[in-house]
Amino acid sequence: MHTLLPVLFALCAAFSNSLATVLQRKAAMSVPRSDGLRAGLILDLLRRPVWLAGILAVIAAAVCQALALATGPLTVVQPLFVLELPLTLIVASLLLRRGLPRAGWAAVAFVVAGLGVALIAASPTGNRTHVPLDRWVPALAICVGAVVVLAVTALRRSEGRARAACLGTATAISYALTAALMKASMHILDDQGIVAFFAAWQTYAFALAGVAALFFLENAMQAGPLVASQPAITLGDALLSVVLGVTLYEEQVRSGWWLLPQLLGLTLIAMGAVALSRIPLTQTVVAPDETQKSVEAP
Repeated sequence: MHTLLPVLFALCAAFSNSLATVLQRKAAMSVPRSDGLRAGLILDLLRRPVWLAGILAVIAAAVCQALALATGPLTVVQPLFVLELPLTLIVASLLLRRGLPRAGWAAVAFVVAGLGVALIAASPTGNRTHVPLDRWVPALAICVGAVVVLAVTALRRSEGRARAACLGTATAISYALTAALMKASMHILDDQGIVAFFAAWQTYAFALAGVAALFFLENAMQAGPLVASQPAITLGDALLSVVLGVTLYEEQVRSGWWLLPQLLGLTLIAMGAVALSRIPLTQTVVAPDETQKSVEAP
């Protein structure tokens, strides 16, 4: 029962992020496009209630994720965000009136079943509220170092699967690090108040990591096919979050023979994520649409 509240908050955050993606995509498809940067784009979008609703959904997702991390283990909260892609496609199929094919529903079932098997087998426990600096330093060094190596490797590759996979993995690391830092900040806010929250280095670190995650995400989408980047993002965030939860917050997951069903769950998630990233609706909603040069407003 102690994990019910963070699970509910995490599911609400995943759904809100999915809704935001679809609403913002729908708004973007209703304004004129150009090959370069257009200063009036934001003004055009501000006139679209759908886009404003998407922004509200983004805010709601951030609040729900913060509450989930403040009340539950990182090893429970972050893996639930693998549901974001399936939820995005389900919401898109309803709001954009584009049916999800049978293969898409099967892939959704694989992701949901895999997540359930993995979490039940892992049975995460623990919820430490304070992480000493001597634990943060190596974690930050390893994560930042890995992101730099992946970014440099991506830059040395031409556009394609390898580049997209590198940037997708960098995105996943940034997401997981953002969540770990956000969790620390929320505990500081809860224990010491708003002044301590804004004085804590973790607050500014998670904001910086979040910006980096969005930057790498956008570049991963443009670097190559979604099938190369999305599985890395989906699994990488969940796996690294578990590692950070165990090493930083002393959370515990089952080991021994329980690793076999956990591996089975991860395999199902990977299969579902790959399948979902291949269907046309995913390319329309999640990936940039380079073929659409302009769309007339409805």
